[in-house]
Amino acid sequence: MAEVDDSVIDVVASEVINGCTITGDSDYSDKAADPTSVEMRVKRKAKRLAKSLSRDSGIVNGHGGTATVVQLKRRWKNNRKSRNGFTKRGDVKKGGAGGKGVWGKLGEESDLDTAIDMKDPNYDSDMLDDDNIVLREITPESSDEELKSSITFNILEYYEHGDTEEVTMSLSELNIVSKWHLITQVAVEVALEHKPSQREMTSVLISDLYGRLIKQKEIAQGFDVVLSNLPDLILDTPDAPIVVGCFLARAIADDCLPPKIIDFFKEKNYSDLANEALIKAYNLLNIKHGLTRLDNVWGVGGSLRPVQYLVRQMNMLLDEYLCSGDLQEAIRCILELEVPHFHHELVYEAVVDVIEAMNTHTEIAMCKLLKALYDAIIITPEMMNRGFDRVFDVLDDISIDVPLAPAVLERFLDKCVNAGFLKRDILHKMPTRTSRKRYVSEGDGGRLKEA
Repeated sequence: MAEVDDSVIDVVASEVINGCTITGDSDYSDKAADPTSVEMRVKRKAKRLAKSLSRDSGIVNGHGGTATVVQLKRRWKNNRKSRNGFTKRGDVKKGGAGGKGVWGKLGEESDLDTAIDMKDPNYDSDMLDDDNIVLREITPESSDEELKSSITFNILEYYEHGDTEEVTMSLSELNIVSKWHLITQVAVEVALEHKPSQREMTSVLISDLYGRLIKQKEIAQGFDVVLSNLPDLILDTPDAPIVVGCFLARAIADDCLPPKIIDFFKEKNYSDLANEALIKAYNLLNIKHGLTRLDNVWGVGGSLRPVQYLVRQMNMLLDEYLCSGDLQEAIRCILELEVPHFHHELVYEAVVDVIEAMNTHTEIAMCKLLKALYDAIIITPEMMNRGFDRVFDVLDDISIDVPLAPAVLERFLDKCVNAGFLKRDILHKMPTRTSRKRYVSEGDGGRLKEA
């Protein structure tokens, strides 16, 4: 390769710096010696060349060595230093926000200053103008199955404590947005499988929730669903149409629904069972003093009944049992009273009947009844012992009318212990005749009888 003079290098370097190249004969030495004989043509390059040369290019201040133009181009192309004179070497890309494919610094995605341009797709004039922006967490509404399960749990718990305020607070904490009618629907469907006392509590609960948690439209929507589901509800509750009709009539009497709601439901194409429920509600509302009588449409609850009424009912069922001997009917009547806390009265009345009858037939029948109630866990051991303790307390008074009361009671206790529903320890609680206080009419001045 031919050597190039320094003067030629100066010319080439100056032209390369200006973005041009020189074309002509290959003999640069001859043409450089005679500039007038050199045919020179300046041609603008199509490709972008560098605007300046660095120290690595081999030319410094117009003075270079033996490098050719091709070598200069190759050196400049492979140079990794900055080609922009305004950018300092060593700066971090994107101001420390990362490299390619990174959105920016942490927190810039919520910075409103980055979208102040109206042409920016993220520009929102309302957000820029309104400084009172409140962010709150939104939880999606629960599914129907989850809501029904939660409402059923609260209804069953309400049957235990009877506090409508607690039920209102518990239901208000559920994630219900638009399905408030499920409260009425689930309450009625759960009450169908319970006793009249629980149905009375359900009617009271619907009345208390009206205006506080559920509206008239939502109560009507709940009854609409119940009337539509009657063909399925009758499988578990044969008298479902009658019960639903009573619930509907009671809701109208409590001013939770307007009376014209029955005509509105009749216009829909329900099943025959739903029509039966609507007829029942219509008849209850149109009888004489119907609205007043609907207050007791479910009867009086067991715990709300007077004590004398409960005592009279227990005496009647015991007399009927002694006459008929129907054990199942006696158990059914006892369960209908719904007074498990008052079953000690039944035990007391049964033992007193045995003492007053003084015959083996009554002793055997009463022992059979008490054993059946004990085995079915209708009468608990606590109620059983409490009933006998009450008899022991008044045994002296009973002996005035029935002198043989202690002997009859002792014989009956032996039968009960042998039957297995009484422990033998109860025999030690029975008072002996020697400790009975004597009366003045007996001629001893009221002194205790000596042992």
